[in-house]
Amino acid sequence: MAQWFSWRKKDVETGALESSVADSQGDSGSLSPSLTKEFDPSLNNLENVAPVRQSVWRRGLSRLRHVFSAPLDRLFRGRPFSEEVFAELEEALLGADVGGQTTAELIARLQERCRRERPSEASVLKQYLKEEMLAVLQKLPNPPLVGEAKPWVMIVVGVNGVGKTTTIAKLTARFCREQKKVLLVAADTFRAAAVEQLEVWAERLGVDLIKHRSGASPAAVAFDGIKAAVARQIDVVIVDTAGRLHTKIPLMEELKKVHRVIARELPGAPHETLLVLDAATGQNALSQAQTFRQALPLTGVILAKMDGSAKGGVVLSITERLGVPIRCVGLGEQAEDLQDFAAVDFVEALFTLAEGTESEIYLDREMSGP
Repeated sequence: MAQWFSWRKKDVETGALESSVADSQGDSGSLSPSLTKEFDPSLNNLENVAPVRQSVWRRGLSRLRHVFSAPLDRLFRGRPFSEEVFAELEEALLGADVGGQTTAELIARLQERCRRERPSEASVLKQYLKEEMLAVLQKLPNPPLVGEAKPWVMIVVGVNGVGKTTTIAKLTARFCREQKKVLLVAADTFRAAAVEQLEVWAERLGVDLIKHRSGASPAAVAFDGIKAAVARQIDVVIVDTAGRLHTKIPLMEELKKVHRVIARELPGAPHETLLVLDAATGQNALSQAQTFRQALPLTGVILAKMDGSAKGGVVLSITERLGVPIRCVGLGEQAEDLQDFAAVDFVEALFTLAEGTESEIYLDREMSGP
């Protein structure tokens, strides 16, 4: 498995710490050595480098495109238009885990448009579908992750195993690359090795960490984190409240308490409450999101592990049914592969046919062994 960093043993560390962190890496996802390397300034504004960005999106969505776009190409190519096309299109949408309700709404809109415009060939439906998907995904604004307030406080939530810790590390790397001073707050005090794991990331990324002992009150850690952020003139605070089981009411109540404490100590905060979901879980991710949204005022969703998922159609369901924007997506293991979500990039990459171009521009700067 690719590793973001080589492990650096400290004289004061024992093998037990390394073991506990390794045991918890199933929650954080694959690691890659480029995250703590000195960043290439040319990648600072990756979203403005169109060929590189498009390559990242094509590569990251290759599995989803295989189950979604390939059947559509066969469906639309050289075929006269008929009502039977809609049944096959519905099957393709469900196969990409777009979800029953969202699929039905898309099909209904396509049928209405076809009744108005009376296409003669099924191939026209491909463009119609792209436009309808864009209409769904562009309903909600997607502002910059960091605003003007200082410190800018983010709460990161999610269930175990979705890639929360990796996402926090990638966000931290990004903000450091943007010359922002970052503070991590280890408020996930109940999950085994969670604090130690975040401590390792903080050291490797060169940022400060606020932590308490294992089992301490998450709200108390968050309180200390806000006080420290103000005193140290921090730009961005990322509060890790990961490891919550959305079916456990007491743990969800702890999340609410953390939110209240932060809001009390810093008016206007938390400025972002981001839910990390595993794209590979498809419609189950939507169920998680709905539960978290009942407990917290979510401002956005980060879809991790999109590159390994054929169920990324859940993007449409989250936007349509949850009413919360997709803020970022994880399109690979590298720090740069955590991309701000852009509806146009998503749809274009999903329908791109040029498979052979995906490896032309690749951001991995170091090959690591198995």
